[in-house]
Amino acid sequence: MNASSARHEWIGNFQAGWLAVGLVFSVVLPLRTAEPIEVRSLPFAHAHNDYDHPRALFDALDQGFGNVEADVWLVNDQLLVAHDLDKTDLARTLQKLYLDPLRERVAKNRGSVFGDGQPFTLMIDFKSDATNTYIALRRLLQDFEPLLTKFHSNRTERGAVTIVISGNRPRSLMESEPVRLAGYDARLADLERPLSKHFAPWVSDNWRNVFKWDGTGAMPESEREHLRDLVNKARRRGLRLRFWGAPDTPAVWSELMSAHVDLINTDRLKEFRDFVIKR
Repeated sequence: MNASSARHEWIGNFQAGWLAVGLVFSVVLPLRTAEPIEVRSLPFAHAHNDYDHPRALFDALDQGFGNVEADVWLVNDQLLVAHDLDKTDLARTLQKLYLDPLRERVAKNRGSVFGDGQPFTLMIDFKSDATNTYIALRRLLQDFEPLLTKFHSNRTERGAVTIVISGNRPRSLMESEPVRLAGYDARLADLERPLSKHFAPWVSDNWRNVFKWDGTGAMPESEREHLRDLVNKARRRGLRLRFWGAPDTPAVWSELMSAHVDLINTDRLKEFRDFVIKR
């Protein structure tokens, strides 16, 4: 596939994801033992610090979120989900909270998380040592290989669930692997140098490092234009764009949606879905 065809294919997939928002929004709340689940996915909705919700993963799935985020620490060879080390709990493993339920759901739901063929991403934010945490994750992911997207040097083989590594990322180690079960979460600075979408499918950065607008009043036109420029720059590379640290308010959501930012970070799951439906 040449560069032009690849770009058109990516844009088509991107537009299809946004058009999914306009489809039927009737929701049957998913249960762990439910029959095939009929929740319309929001491919651009990203559940920030998902594990902080009362029902990790499931609260986000109830609202159709196509992306969730889990922070992990490597403790005694176990990948434990928590933001802070002193909050880790041996019962809250990455496998138990996320990987096992996702595998069960895909098996019940026609081969995808929502049964609509839309992709789903689990972003894993490494809080502990990059190399050792990645080695432990790589070993764990082998048991889930049929479920997962595979990243090759020159192509991406899509699976029902895509893993993206953020936080303390072992870039050199990941780049040295000919095939990976996880993608790399790049930064805006990476857009200024060669970067393959088959290595880094995402670009994420801190909103406050880029924009001064805090959601009060109208967004300055210069910042609005800069936001669109960044979206276009990432899109030309076939990458999805996300910001963390943006004010979690309808005013900011509106600007992000208007600019077609690929991934919108929020802790307010139901409020965000209601906002999208009304919009």
